[in-house]
Amino acid sequence: MTTTTTTTTVPATPAMSAASAVSAVDMSVDLAGRHLPSPMMTASGCAANGRELGRFFDVAELGAFVTKSVMADPRSGRGTPRMAETPSGMLNSIGLQGPGITSFVENDLAWLKQAGARTLVSIAGNTSGEFADVAATLRASDAFDAVVGVEVNISCPNVANRGLVFACDPLASAKVIALVREQLPRDVPIFAKLTPDVTDIVSVAQSCVKAGADGLTMINTLLGMVIDTDLLRPQVAGVTGGLSGPAVRPVAVRAVWQTRAAMLEGRLPFVPIIGVGGVRTGRDALELVAAGASAVQVGTATFNDPSAPVRVGRELAGLLHDKGFERLADVVGIAHERVAR
Repeated sequence: MTTTTTTTTVPATPAMSAASAVSAVDMSVDLAGRHLPSPMMTASGCAANGRELGRFFDVAELGAFVTKSVMADPRSGRGTPRMAETPSGMLNSIGLQGPGITSFVENDLAWLKQAGARTLVSIAGNTSGEFADVAATLRASDAFDAVVGVEVNISCPNVANRGLVFACDPLASAKVIALVREQLPRDVPIFAKLTPDVTDIVSVAQSCVKAGADGLTMINTLLGMVIDTDLLRPQVAGVTGGLSGPAVRPVAVRAVWQTRAAMLEGRLPFVPIIGVGGVRTGRDALELVAAGASAVQVGTATFNDPSAPVRVGRELAGLLHDKGFERLADVVGIAHERVAR
């Protein structure tokens, strides 16, 4: 009797395909001299300082974990209500609540170091001098070797005094950056986080880079407001707040595009851009990368999907693989080469 053996080919599962795509594409990035294995980061303020998100995935998987903006002293933040839902986004008016830099380095930064996270520490201040003091305390901490960079939040729109938004003024921005630069070792890059609530974001970027910024993060939330139409009064206690979520992504793409264009035109030195604003999927991240971002932060999406930062990274790698790219670096700013003339 003749026995016939039939070989059945089992198609790859989507999970297997995604894993293969991730391994096939070089997703590493060089951010001002710091090598990161992935372009994916959290966005400041959307994942606390690590422990909360660490329950859902290993924070060391990220290119960098970005902390909540920390100031010199503890802050209770604004009164409640602090948040309001908006079409395709949300409004927050937290007011930079936090433990203060001393508690942060002793507890949060120490935990992030123990977890093996590459940490981009976001700092803020009421004055330019306070920014410098926070940077100095950070530098002196025992866990400073976990820090791959410092993000200087000169652009938060939900502080009590709108006059404190340094990023609305190129000179004020430059002063903050220069003072922070003096407090940190040269091999620790600093990234100026910029606001879109300006007429010319490129001029602010120019001032920051000239003052010593090694890179730029853009954008912060947009200043917005929601009226409660039942009570006919502002819905959040702080009256105004920061608008985030998918609604702001086109603004973020525009800001990254304009800044990258200024670099290509020679009006601004080439420095890495970290893109942030309304990223929920790999396609969203790809928009920012094609516009000129070397790395991408995921913020609001983590509120309904805590794994979003790593998921978006896998989706981005899959898209690059499908399009025939072997390296993320080859796609940074590619849309400028393909713009219709």
